[in-house]
Amino acid sequence: MNTAKSDEIRQAVRDNYGQIAESAGDCCGSSGCCTPTTATAPQLLSLQLGYSTDELVTVPDGADLGLGCGNPQAIADLAPGEDVLDLGSGAGIDCFLAAAQVGPEGLVIGVDMTPQMITKARDNARQGGYDNVAFRLGEIEHLPVADASIDVIISNCVINLSPDKPAVFAEAFRALRPGGRLAISDVVAFAPIPEEVRADLALHSSCVSGAAEVGVIEQLLAEAGFVDVVVAPKQESKTFMADWAPGTPITDYVVSATIQGRKPGE
Repeated sequence: MNTAKSDEIRQAVRDNYGQIAESAGDCCGSSGCCTPTTATAPQLLSLQLGYSTDELVTVPDGADLGLGCGNPQAIADLAPGEDVLDLGSGAGIDCFLAAAQVGPEGLVIGVDMTPQMITKARDNARQGGYDNVAFRLGEIEHLPVADASIDVIISNCVINLSPDKPAVFAEAFRALRPGGRLAISDVVAFAPIPEEVRADLALHSSCVSGAAEVGVIEQLLAEAGFVDVVVAPKQESKTFMADWAPGTPITDYVVSATIQGRKPGE
């Protein structure tokens, strides 16, 4: 993909999520994963995605925008004292849930390229008194963290938005300590995506047209250096994804999946 096209995609995504952050936070209802809707829609969708009621009531108001496609906490297996990095952290829901699991001796860093989201997440952190959570402005292709400084990388429905997925996985590998691991929920393609869908920037921002096929993701992770790679599509996710793009049969070629991998070492 050429640089101009990549920049166009990034700007479209940044603009879309900036508008969401500046809205009342009512997103991801029946009309799509990134479309403002009713006040209870984010929480209702999050329950569909695998979050529990207990989890949702512990995070600050406004942290749950319902923008995900799964619950990376379910596969992260976080332990007290671990350092966690969230790629595309949005308003912070996964960071705050991770912070409770790693405890005060652990650290959670959220990275997002949208200034409005960073502002919202930082406000949420202050509201909730999360001293072990920090939010940094940056792109997931150029992570603002030191080499080998992270134990676990989580992400929720964000890597599909990147026009340079090899760079994302290379940066994730760089940031992880030896033995560090990935725990990702994302949208993947299980069949070729039509060219007219690939070219639609609105569908890209809606977590559809930028999805890579399962085999491509496995290959990119292996090329980055990851081992024990598992990409597990979740066919049941079609029930909520079907409404993301009305009039476009997206569940004919995309589905939510969990993505796991490990950096070799201790």
